[in-house]
Amino acid sequence: MRALGLDLGERRVGVAVCDSAGRVATPVETLVRSGDPERDLRAFADRVTEWQAEIVVVGLPISLDGTEGPAALGARAEIDRLERLLAVPVVSYDERLTTVIAERSLMEQQMKGPERRGVVDQVAAAVMLQSWLDAGMPRG
Repeated sequence: MRALGLDLGERRVGVAVCDSAGRVATPVETLVRSGDPERDLRAFADRVTEWQAEIVVVGLPISLDGTEGPAALGARAEIDRLERLLAVPVVSYDERLTTVIAERSLMEQQMKGPERRGVVDQVAAAVMLQSWLDAGMPRG
């Protein structure tokens, strides 16, 4: 099953996909927010079509203590809008520490700061999507 992973941020959104067997997540691109929420949703829908995704997995920024703060509430609102727009299922998945893991991975590859900023969101999306795949693709 081909899944598309989204790591929602205020300025940028990381995009990742998995192979059709649902085994390996790969970073794809970083979308820069346009300032128009409807336009951004259409951009996500275009990626679903482009990658022939059968499900969209959106990172939910849960706090380290397990609570949902303002960022998680904003993500849930965007997930709701995506669910109404897309013809495929949309699920949320805990994205705690994915950006930290992505940053460390890129630093280990000795990638410079400006270069890292350009790809960290898509790598974080791939980390989150891979975690979802490894957890057995939970739907709830």
